[in-house]
Amino acid sequence: MKEKFKRFKNPPGGIKRRFSLYKRFFFFIRRLFDTPPPLPENFITPPNEAIAQYYQLQTENTMTWLGHSTFLIKLNGKTILTDPFLTDYPSPIPGFGPKRYSPPGIDIDNLPPIDMIIISHNHFDHCDARTLSRLPNKHKIDVIVPLRLGKLIKKLGYKKIHELNWYHAWTHKDITIYALPAYHYSKRNLFTRNTSLWASFAIECQKKKIYFSGDTAYGSMFFNMGHDFGPFDYAILSIGAYDPPDFMLPSHLSPEQAVLVGKDLHAKTLVAMHWGTVILSDEPQLEPPLRFYHAAQIAHYIYSNIWIFNIGETRKI
Repeated sequence: MKEKFKRFKNPPGGIKRRFSLYKRFFFFIRRLFDTPPPLPENFITPPNEAIAQYYQLQTENTMTWLGHSTFLIKLNGKTILTDPFLTDYPSPIPGFGPKRYSPPGIDIDNLPPIDMIIISHNHFDHCDARTLSRLPNKHKIDVIVPLRLGKLIKKLGYKKIHELNWYHAWTHKDITIYALPAYHYSKRNLFTRNTSLWASFAIECQKKKIYFSGDTAYGSMFFNMGHDFGPFDYAILSIGAYDPPDFMLPSHLSPEQAVLVGKDLHAKTLVAMHWGTVILSDEPQLEPPLRFYHAAQIAHYIYSNIWIFNIGETRKI
């Protein structure tokens, strides 16, 4: 897994990126002129309603979408926060870069006590330092991260940090979290590309199994992953940031590929994420869930097993 100069690389079976520097330049220039889309009615749960809905189900196992790749997952009384990004800009400098156009389902100050945080990789829209620095009781929170991401998390004030290589696990009482491969990359600045690992995760708790994709492309490894770790009750899958394909699909899923991952993992219920929050690519912002739902139907998933949340919505699992 390690290359020279201590850099990580993807597992076999992924897609090679073929996109010129010229095209990349204009891709990022376009992001400066993006305008937020009109949002569907009821897409954003009113804050008070979102908080009330969460606490009405506080004795249940639940899943709450806060936007992008950030979920609250409650299992056996423990609250897990995934890929924290609850501020306005996924960038190192506030006010620079693409701006969030959908507010968090529950803002930082109203979050319930967090027991565990899972971070898939170090990109700013998945590992937001401003979000992480504002969470209370850092000394009590277990943070599960891929290899070499712990140093950054420690700087933010966390003490209970668990770095995992692919196929390694961390267990706390009846919850086990496995770090699994992903086709992606890491980069925090010009000098840190692939110096920390990236991962997807499997969460197991008393026969309930949840897959969290983080950011990943599609590839042959998912078939083996489904054989070794499936079936899953829920697969939380990235469905946005796929256009232009020759630039984005080597590190992200299209909606149709997300469904293929779910099928490979033998997932009973597919859960959409990584859309409807911030503009990172060229596709129309409200296109991903439509394509995802259509692809899932073609793959013989029924309506009740295709989960497309409103932001702030909580569902029992």
